[in-house]
Amino acid sequence: MTGSNNDINVLKQSPVFDKLKNGTTPPAPFEVNGNHYTKGYYLADGIYPDWATLIKGYAAPTDDPRIKFTRFQASVRKDVERAFGVLQGRFHILRLAAHTMSVNKMRRVIDCCIILHNMVLEDQGFALSDWEEDFITEPIENRPERIPNRGRDQDVIIREIRDRTVHDQLTDDLVEHIWNLTPTFRTTN
Repeated sequence: MTGSNNDINVLKQSPVFDKLKNGTTPPAPFEVNGNHYTKGYYLADGIYPDWATLIKGYAAPTDDPRIKFTRFQASVRKDVERAFGVLQGRFHILRLAAHTMSVNKMRRVIDCCIILHNMVLEDQGFALSDWEEDFITEPIENRPERIPNRGRDQDVIIREIRDRTVHDQLTDDLVEHIWNLTPTFRTTN
């Protein structure tokens, strides 16, 4: 509907979490401060809801660990945005209006641009890792399974994605983890 395409409405209609809801994403378990998490997360800004899969900085951090976390989160989020800007500068197809493409075509175009960008970096000697090559050359039977998890109720998965308790615990764990990276942080300079 016209006028109702704010961030929250777009997020609720977005296909971003479709693969996660359908159980077709590769496993992404990780551990922070001894707590185990099963789903990856996106870095978001303050407008987004407190979901387990969205991590944002604090609007008004009250202590040094939260101030450091908020600065760190914003810095990393901006790095990701700049990386996409680099891709847009290199591949002009990414500047086209998205409404002219289907969701599947947009995904394929972005994936293709990322692969080409990584190939250029590798050719120039700037590649950070070659995990993609290991994955591509690995026999199909050894690759992570990507078959839809039909045994799980999608409502349960959606509740897990939007779980505020997990969001709060993960945020606290990340605050503590980042604080412990360099404990000499001071807010006064």
